[in-house]
Amino acid sequence: MLDLACGSGRHLRYLLALGHHVIGIDRNITVARAIADPRLSTIPVDLEANNWPFAGHRFSAIIVTNYLHRPLFPHITAALEPGGVLIYETFARGNERWGRPNNPAFLLAPGELLTAFSPSLHIIGYEHGLIEGSPPRVVQRLCGCKPSPELDPAVLGIG
Repeated sequence: MLDLACGSGRHLRYLLALGHHVIGIDRNITVARAIADPRLSTIPVDLEANNWPFAGHRFSAIIVTNYLHRPLFPHITAALEPGGVLIYETFARGNERWGRPNNPAFLLAPGELLTAFSPSLHIIGYEHGLIEGSPPRVVQRLCGCKPSPELDPAVLGIG
């Protein structure tokens, strides 16, 4: 599993607690590196300044939260193995009303995640809207699965 832009390691800890092997990648992995678990690998990479570090590698799952760098979309899709799952949540337009990020370059347009990933993934769930909290935030969430013969929606009777 890959936690892309893993930050402080919130999702790393959760996935490790579930028994998974996880790779955490971020520009600053100081906090994540402090997690002592042999099933965790951390890689310090500035994804916006460097090439995609996983060419040819495949993951059973990729998680991305609170991070947006649109040029990575095709790399993320290509890095999922058949049957692999993408979970992606980040800020969308409208969030500028509530706080940061407020730069339109870092906010998804309506339906942008769905448009970016639906040609390549079977979309399991998608949401766009206001999340109450302190502060409130506007996000898009997507969960998708890369097609595989074993998970063909038509064969499973869901497509």
